[in-house]
Amino acid sequence: MSRLDRTFRSLRSRGEPAMGLFLTNGFPTPDATVPLLHAIDRGGADFIELGMPFSDPLAEGLPIQRSSARALAQGVTMADAFEHAARFRADSTTPLLLMGYVNPVLKYGVDRFCTDAEEAGVDGLILPDLPPEEAGVVTEAAARHNLDLVFLIAPNSTDARIREVDELASGFVYAVSVTGLTGSDIKGSTTVDAYLKRARTLVDDTPLCVGFGIKSHDDAMRLTQHTDGFIVGSALINHCAELWDDDALDRAARLDAVETFARRLKYGSEEPVPEPEP
Repeated sequence: MSRLDRTFRSLRSRGEPAMGLFLTNGFPTPDATVPLLHAIDRGGADFIELGMPFSDPLAEGLPIQRSSARALAQGVTMADAFEHAARFRADSTTPLLLMGYVNPVLKYGVDRFCTDAEEAGVDGLILPDLPPEEAGVVTEAAARHNLDLVFLIAPNSTDARIREVDELASGFVYAVSVTGLTGSDIKGSTTVDAYLKRARTLVDDTPLCVGFGIKSHDDAMRLTQHTDGFIVGSALINHCAELWDDDALDRAARLDAVETFARRLKYGSEEPVPEPEP
């Protein structure tokens, strides 16, 4: 059983949704990545997505586009993602996934990429532009190297497509909340609730998590009525950008603020909710 499997099983037994947080590798600065991973881990992240910066992202809104551009301008490479993952793994058992786009993985070499990911302690991969019909090589390599492979669904996915993704995915199925970009506004949308309710009836084999547009604990609790967890990226990236652009704050204060931000997303307050008695 993978770390992700154990995490979702444990949370389900407590009736608690999983919180996944996304951080761009090398943002706001390369030396801040590992301390930030630990800060959001302390803040209650149940799994973490470490984004691999790419110059031509397909699904990212402005906050994550800008974070990738900032990281690339500072010379961040794919090798840095493996190094940072390994350093994080040395002190944490929280599941860590690499999220990025398939072209850099193909250029790096699929088996070499999966080998290096496994050796770094990575638990899974999310490649939003990898269609299930063309995923065979990556699926096989990921399985050989004990990596979960997450696939995405969207509001315009047919029932048949959602079932197909459920059969292929491991770790979890990523339900994009809107037909749009990361950071999209979901306020007032009623269609997202109907879509997630439909997806819940079709995803049987794999946990279901929702992402895109979640900015608060209230957003997360609303959308996890029909899912096993939620994912926040753009709101965290925006918060980190503000903190690192504030010259009045030192690193410790910035990291404390990120930890508090994560805790509020998960619990609705700065204090964790105590686990129920067995």
